[in-house]
Amino acid sequence: MKRNLTSDDVRAAIWGGAILGGGGGGLIAAGERAARLALQVGTPQLWSVDEFDDAALTATMALVGAPAAPDPHVQPAHLLRTLELLRRELPAGQKLVALHANENGAETTVNGWFHAAMTGLPVIDLACNGRAHPSSVMGALGLHTEPDYLSVQAYAGGEPHRYVEGVVSGRLEQTSAVVRRASVEAGGLVAVARNPVTVGYARQHGAPGAISHAIALGQTFLDGGVDAVARSLDGRLVAEGTVRTYRCEQQEGLDVGVVELDDAAGTTLRFINEYMLLAQGGERIARFPDLIMTFSDDGQPVVSAHVRQGARLRVLVAPRARLLLSRTMFMPELYRPLEKSLGEAFAPA
Repeated sequence: MKRNLTSDDVRAAIWGGAILGGGGGGLIAAGERAARLALQVGTPQLWSVDEFDDAALTATMALVGAPAAPDPHVQPAHLLRTLELLRRELPAGQKLVALHANENGAETTVNGWFHAAMTGLPVIDLACNGRAHPSSVMGALGLHTEPDYLSVQAYAGGEPHRYVEGVVSGRLEQTSAVVRRASVEAGGLVAVARNPVTVGYARQHGAPGAISHAIALGQTFLDGGVDAVARSLDGRLVAEGTVRTYRCEQQEGLDVGVVELDDAAGTTLRFINEYMLLAQGGERIARFPDLIMTFSDDGQPVVSAHVRQGARLRVLVAPRARLLLSRTMFMPELYRPLEKSLGEAFAPA
């Protein structure tokens, strides 16, 4: 199926993405600006995976950084620059036929829409992962397990006095670390175009249908609010209270922190961009990649970077089985750096 993306899609994708971001996935206002700009400058198209030959080449459009960083700055020109740099690195005779997002989130669900509007390349209804995740390797389809795969990542971002751009190639873990460091030097955020793969590989190891899922969930939210979202995802609202404690600091280009509510259950959420752990009464209730998401008192999604002490929050939990997840969500080795940051083990068995 091929279709033009519309202003209704923008609204639904942003809200659905924000919820599936699970506390991360970028900021709502920034995502809406980027997607609406895409519709102003062109007509981005969304194509289902089955519209492509499995051997056709696609690449991931992403944002890397810490949403709560003090000086994040990515402009539309930076998005296009990353794609330009990546295309230069393709071997002779190879060309990209499509683009896809790295994950679902308020900003990240619409990754690639502006590129598509400007270049005419379609966006695939697929993401590397159907929910947001904190590390670039988690959004790389398991390519770190392919011994012969050469990761190529182009990045750009920052205010003029902090602007950085470049291309790095090598093993996935090393190139991802370089890009993460570049995001810090740029003020907290860079646009990235990375990791060309065949559509067949992305289909097998990513999350086909992820963009449509975000749009559908966003429409559910717009029609019925957080309670309708909970029903749709077989989730439940497990807590409501005032934020008693909020701590957030940037560690190696990521937001790392804790949210504590004043409710009777003593609800505590720990996050690394996305909410990783939810505990009540000292007992773990949910863990990533289960979906843990906070909402304001009036039912609006609140990302971890925008939580503030004294705010009223509701907390939604939905099981991982109701999400479209990449195989990377079940690779324990990718959790080790996260577990080290939080001092707790929570990787899937």
